[in-house]
Amino acid sequence: MITVRYFAAAAEAAGLDTEQVPSGEIDDIRALLGARHGDGLERVLARCALLADGSRLEPGDVVPSGATLDVLPPFAGG
Repeated sequence: MITVRYFAAAAEAAGLDTEQVPSGEIDDIRALLGARHGDGLERVLARCALLADGSRLEPGDVVPSGATLDVLPPFAGG
């Protein structure tokens, strides 16, 4: 299992701040999250950076068991 932490718009779309999901390829995890939380989260995920234990993930990367996956929407700065 991994811990998923949602921030900002991702937390709003998911309706929660954290949850546990099975480890695996990031593409499969992304699909699982979209299936659990619907189109709103799928739209947000398309714009998010996904980091496992602080390292940015690319398609096909594996998130190992015990990792923390951060779902970070783009932030505006000023």
